[in-house]
Amino acid sequence: MFDIYTIIFLALAVFIFIRLRSVLGQRTGRERPPYDPYSRRDAAKAPVGASDKVVNFPGTATDKPAVPAPVEPVEDAEPAPARWAGIAEVGSAVANGLDAIAAQEREFDAKHFLTGARAAYEMIIVAFANGDRASLKDLLARDVFDGFSAAIAEREQRGEKMETQFVGIEKAEIIEAEARGRSAQITVRFLSQLISVTRDRNGGVVDGDPEQVADVTDVWTFARELGARDPNWKLVATEAAS
Repeated sequence: MFDIYTIIFLALAVFIFIRLRSVLGQRTGRERPPYDPYSRRDAAKAPVGASDKVVNFPGTATDKPAVPAPVEPVEDAEPAPARWAGIAEVGSAVANGLDAIAAQEREFDAKHFLTGARAAYEMIIVAFANGDRASLKDLLARDVFDGFSAAIAEREQRGEKMETQFVGIEKAEIIEAEARGRSAQITVRFLSQLISVTRDRNGGVVDGDPEQVADVTDVWTFARELGARDPNWKLVATEAAS
């Protein structure tokens, strides 16, 4: 019933089936899952060091109540020194004004300002006595300079000469400070000692005493534009206190 070719093909098929069975084996239920290249790729993206962190979920055998670390007593920190110590009392109007200025210019230093104000005070007094308008122009606001220049001109017209010797500044204190927009103003009270005398064209004394040290109290207001390139404060108002 079968020709020779059919018998040969059947024998060949049986031979191939037996060879494949011996190579591939049989399923036992313990086979490893097939290789998944995508699962390896995702694992490679895990953050470095993540594999050494174990997270215990509630209810697992390794879940244990956390033991709080002992809390060491912390001593009360020392209060920070007042920002304007030696310049203004905490919470005062002057301190608040200085805070407003420093809020716009963080490098503002009230002590440095007072040092400059003392130097400017002496320079202005001496320059006015000597009629030095060039020096005054850089230190005074325009309207104040005009007033000083007019006083010098009147003195020159009368032929008078003013002589001033600085003995020293006993005290310089900030009594007002404020920032209005970008404009800042600081008022300083100066307590100084001067020897001042005004002489006529013949050398006679018309005002003051060349041998007497006079106590002088001046209240001067300085101003500048905050954030401006020019760091110098200029005198914008003067007042002689008794």
